[in-house]
Amino acid sequence: MAWLLLENGMCFEGTRIGAPVSRMGELVFTTGMTGYMETLTDPSFFGQIVTHSFPLIGNYGTIPEDAEGESALFGYVVREMCDNPSNFRSSGTLNEYLKERGIPGLCGVDTREIVRVTREEGVMNAMICDTVPEDLSALRSFRVRNAVPSVTCPRKTVYPAAGKERFRVALMDYGAKRNLIRSLQKRGCSVTAWPASTDAQSVLAENPDGILLSNGPGDPRENEACVAQIRNLLGKKPMMGVCLGHQMTALAMGGETVKLKYGHRGGNQPVRDLKSGRTWITSQNHGYAVVAESLLDAGEVTFVNANDGSCEGMDYHGWNCFTVQFHPEACPGPQDTGFLFDRFIHMMEGREPTVAPVGRSPKAKGR
Repeated sequence: MAWLLLENGMCFEGTRIGAPVSRMGELVFTTGMTGYMETLTDPSFFGQIVTHSFPLIGNYGTIPEDAEGESALFGYVVREMCDNPSNFRSSGTLNEYLKERGIPGLCGVDTREIVRVTREEGVMNAMICDTVPEDLSALRSFRVRNAVPSVTCPRKTVYPAAGKERFRVALMDYGAKRNLIRSLQKRGCSVTAWPASTDAQSVLAENPDGILLSNGPGDPRENEACVAQIRNLLGKKPMMGVCLGHQMTALAMGGETVKLKYGHRGGNQPVRDLKSGRTWITSQNHGYAVVAESLLDAGEVTFVNANDGSCEGMDYHGWNCFTVQFHPEACPGPQDTGFLFDRFIHMMEGREPTVAPVGRSPKAKGR
């Protein structure tokens, strides 16, 4: 027996899975029906205890080839875990995977109730533990810190293009998923992944054809140094931002971000394209959003979330830059918006202007 303890005092009894350790984290839920392997290995879950709304998890085992990165989540909660997976690609059980990586978890928990509480009260801290402490002050004061430095690549790494090289892309790695890189490789791009702490001058010195700002975990406002370097990169090369890259670009342009009540996590998030009127089903994993109203003088909103109206995309006219909140590489999830990578390719081909407006420069908020 073990417990999932919420900072509001609610307790959920379950059975231990994974590592036999106690750990605090930010409790979030994901609505994906498939792709738990990619969820387990998405760096954007750093510092979080992840609850699956889908009841049965682990039925196809663990498949290392499907990993999107190193597991960074702090805990894992499911309704029912399969102990006997059936898949010819499986290399082991979910329980073994969690134990090997020191990740504590619970099964046999009422995950529908946990999701309901989170939706009504918002994201909160939680703890997986064997005994319930009387003093909850440590739990309530927990904060996710040093998220991006904990998941970025340790050194500059080059990934060759699949086939003939057409372009060279600099990837600012804030916790990039592997399929983000693969999506560019298969379009003829060699990708150089740079640690998040890299300065703009070092990146530009290699004269890449384009710059991709990756996804990643945590509060975008904590990454002041990264935002400053994005400001130095804007307008220099064609640029595309995804998820955290989308949020930090907004900050670099003088915009604002806000924490959502419970975030968007899963492979079934509807996004409306304001130009075509079409709605796309997208994969998402984020707890913060760009405040579109703070950027009306800097760019144009291109996508909005069909559920809550939050900003899902921006075009920065004249800066040769566009960003999206969702994941066009989408693992797990639909890959219907993969055409956005093609747009990035078109930008590197020179089909859109590359020069920033005369007399304008991105400015930090309040300057």
